[in-house]
Amino acid sequence: IAMPLCLAIAKASGFPPIAGIWTAVAGGLIATWVSNSQLTIKGPAAGLIVIVAGAVTGLGREFVPQPTADEQMALVTELTPKVKAEEKWAGKPGVEVAEEVEARLSRDLEDQRAEVGYRLALGIGVVSGVLQMLLGLLRAGRLVDFFPLTPVHGMLASIGIIIIAKQLYAVVGVAPPPTHPGEEPPGPLQLVAEVPSRATHFNPEILVIGGISLVILFAHFFIKNKWVKMVPAQLVVLVVAVALGFAFDLDHEHKHLFTAAHFNGNPDDGEVVKWPQFLVSMPNVIAEPQKAFVLPDFRGVATLSGLKWLFLFVMIGSLESLLAAKAIELIDPWRRKTSFDRDLIGIGLANALVACVGGLPMISEIIRSKANIDNGARTKMSNAWHGLFLLVAVLAIPGVLHEIPLAALGAMLVFTGFRLANPSEFVKSFKIGVEQFVVFLGTIVVTLATDLLVGIVAGIALKLVFHVIHGAPFRTLFLFKSDVEAVETDGDERAVLVVNSAATFTNWMGLRKATLTEAGRRKEVVVDLSRTRLVDHSVMEKVHELEAELATSGKRLSVVGLDDHKPLSKHPLAARKSAVQVPALRR
Repeated sequence: IAMPLCLAIAKASGFPPIAGIWTAVAGGLIATWVSNSQLTIKGPAAGLIVIVAGAVTGLGREFVPQPTADEQMALVTELTPKVKAEEKWAGKPGVEVAEEVEARLSRDLEDQRAEVGYRLALGIGVVSGVLQMLLGLLRAGRLVDFFPLTPVHGMLASIGIIIIAKQLYAVVGVAPPPTHPGEEPPGPLQLVAEVPSRATHFNPEILVIGGISLVILFAHFFIKNKWVKMVPAQLVVLVVAVALGFAFDLDHEHKHLFTAAHFNGNPDDGEVVKWPQFLVSMPNVIAEPQKAFVLPDFRGVATLSGLKWLFLFVMIGSLESLLAAKAIELIDPWRRKTSFDRDLIGIGLANALVACVGGLPMISEIIRSKANIDNGARTKMSNAWHGLFLLVAVLAIPGVLHEIPLAALGAMLVFTGFRLANPSEFVKSFKIGVEQFVVFLGTIVVTLATDLLVGIVAGIALKLVFHVIHGAPFRTLFLFKSDVEAVETDGDERAVLVVNSAATFTNWMGLRKATLTEAGRRKEVVVDLSRTRLVDHSVMEKVHELEAELATSGKRLSVVGLDDHKPLSKHPLAARKSAVQVPALRR
């Protein structure tokens, strides 16, 4: 599962495919030994594609600006005779030659920007890794509990939609909309809008490989037969796609197999296709190490846009990683506890080191971690072996990895995007409450129309607005700690905590801390919410998670005082709004 996804995520992020392998290797052989998380698999993740690709594109355009009119004229003058000398363009009208020259210069500029942007993104990656280590040393691992769940889910769904919009072009074998000189690259909405028109120029062989890959992935996802589930869908896709790649001779110049000329019995009249990198580009690490490793460029860290990408690398990477580690902790068959601070230090160390040689940023990846558990993993050695086998593969069989069609990797990412933006997430948010659906949808729309940072800020802002509308005192939204009082204890048996004013995502960390403190001394903790005006969805869900967490150590957590609260929907995790105004309890 990991190897093709590592290649695909790196390619989609604007990094060379081998960069994804280096990330998984570092995750298994470096981060594993610092973190005490036993079952998480650490490596590149689809959730970071949009951020990393955005950094590569944005920084590349900033540091390699559009040539001036005089520079452009000089380049045209230099290239035009070379194009006219080519057999294909000999005797062609001057207008067509000029268009070809402009197209080549545009491609050369974008290639240069991609190369420079890649190195600049690596510099951001090194510094973000250092900052993640610092956050772990400052015991900031629990900050994951601060973020509201609905905007986070909306952020992940929007990332899924963007991934689908970009990777559909790879699946059908056409180039995405071009970026014209002086213009910004097309956004996700434009990419989606232009899929139908550009898909009419599909490459038939690539469409066959991409289409069959998608069918396999989605069929495997919806089929519930346990015997089918024993074989990873990604493995089946690789076998089928590589076989089709050989059959279509994608590695060389060839004629289309699916053209009218072939079906009319005149295969020699088919359109000649030159290889435009339909297969994974994989260097021979031992023979050509200079092509396998790239050093970072730190100039971008000192720019305003670089600081923006640095913030996103640290915030989103840490948040995704901690959420994954927390989720895996809850399904660990042996109920072992994870030190989120140590996990953050391990991730940061591996990120800083792997970015020094050209690798992607990493997180604790939930899908591969779940697969790890399902296949019988018991200790962190599973992640170590995972990294070691990937290292052996990239050193020993680079030629085999080269034969993987990019269309198959694109299909895997389309499927991953579907899982991030699964329609069930939209249905779930609507069932939890109309206001949650508005926050969820608002986060997605703003992200698609602007960027990830603006989208997540907009989602949190919408959440706060709904809290005020539903009666949460404005001051409580910015106290960042709960107004909690311990009003009753029963020796070593039970403690009752009364929460005043509101229980929302902004002050959940205080309530959690008070609950864990009492649970450390007693067998049962009762959280009384009768004096709150609002209990938001994030708190409802996190209370249930904390209840399950305490139960693993023989402790009991119960919630009372919601009889006079009106749920905002029929969902058990819906927010609760008080029907009566109760003054805060003061001792």
